[in-house]
Amino acid sequence: MDRLVHLLSMEINGQVRIGLTDEAHLYVIDLQKAHEAKGEESVWPTTLLEGIEIGEDFISIVASLRDWVFTQRNSKDYFIPMEEVRLLAPVQRPRKNIFCVGKNYREHVLEMGGEEDIPEHIMIFTKAPTTVIGHEEIIPLHEDVTGQLDYEGELAIVIGKSGKGIAKEDAMDYIFGYTIVNDVTARDLQKRHKQFFLGKSLDGTCPLGPVIVHKSAIDDPQSLKVKTLVNGEVRQSASTDQMIFSIPEIIATISKGMTLEPGDIIATGTPAGVGKGFDPPRFLTGGDVLEVCIEKIGVLRNTVK
Repeated sequence: MDRLVHLLSMEINGQVRIGLTDEAHLYVIDLQKAHEAKGEESVWPTTLLEGIEIGEDFISIVASLRDWVFTQRNSKDYFIPMEEVRLLAPVQRPRKNIFCVGKNYREHVLEMGGEEDIPEHIMIFTKAPTTVIGHEEIIPLHEDVTGQLDYEGELAIVIGKSGKGIAKEDAMDYIFGYTIVNDVTARDLQKRHKQFFLGKSLDGTCPLGPVIVHKSAIDDPQSLKVKTLVNGEVRQSASTDQMIFSIPEIIATISKGMTLEPGDIIATGTPAGVGKGFDPPRFLTGGDVLEVCIEKIGVLRNTVK
C-alpha cells in the first residue's frame, strides 16, 4: 500500500465508518462509499476491528478501492477534509484487555527506581477495554479517585492473525499494524494496590490512535522516534530502539501460554520523562493538553478535564 496506508475509524452523520488517509492526515477516503460505488461483491466490515479480523484479504480490498478511487473522474467525491469527520479510536472496544509492557526503557526504570529494578523478564499488565478513547477525546481527571494522574506515550502493536507459541523469528508476521497509546496512570492507586490494574484502568485513560498504520508502511518499527508533549513542552523523547525487550520478544513471550487474536493491542512500554519521574513530580491537572508523537504514525492529542 504505497500511497495511503493509515486506516482509521470515524463518525459521519452518526454512522461509524472506516477511512483511509496518508501520513499528512489532511483528508480521508470514505471506503464504504467507494465500496458501494464500485459494486464490490464482498461484504464490507462495519468496524475496523472486523476488517482486521478478516486479515490480509481486507488489506487487498482496501488497496483495490484506493486504486479505483484515483481512477475516477469524480474521485474528489470520495475524499473528506479531516476537519469534517470525528475521529474515533481505531479499535473502539477491544475484545479483551490491552496488553502493556512495564519497565521496557532503561532510563524510565531508573527514573522510577534504580538499577536493581531493571527487569530480567518482560513485565506484563493490562488495561480494561473501557479505558479506550480516541484522538481529541477528553481524559477525565478522576479527582475523586486519584491525585496523581500521569502520562505514558507508547508505540502499540495491533495483532493481525491468531497465534499461540509464536517463535521470535516469526513474530512480525502476526502484526497487522501500529498505532499510538497514552497509558495514562493513577500513580497513587498503582502504588497502593501493589498490582497495576486499578491504577491503569480508570475510564478514559487509554487514548488510542489516531490511526493504525499497516505494517507494510513501517520497515523497522524498532527505530521510531517517540515524543510526548504536555502543553507544548517535550517531556519524553526517545527511540523504540532503546527498548529492553524487542517487539518479537514481547509477542513471543505473551503468546507462550495464551492465544493472541486479531485486534489484540500490545503497548510496548514508555520512555523516561513521565510526570512521576520529576523532582518534584509533575502530575496532570485540568486543562493539560497531551500530545504523543510517533514517527510515521502521527500525533495523538487529548485534553485532561
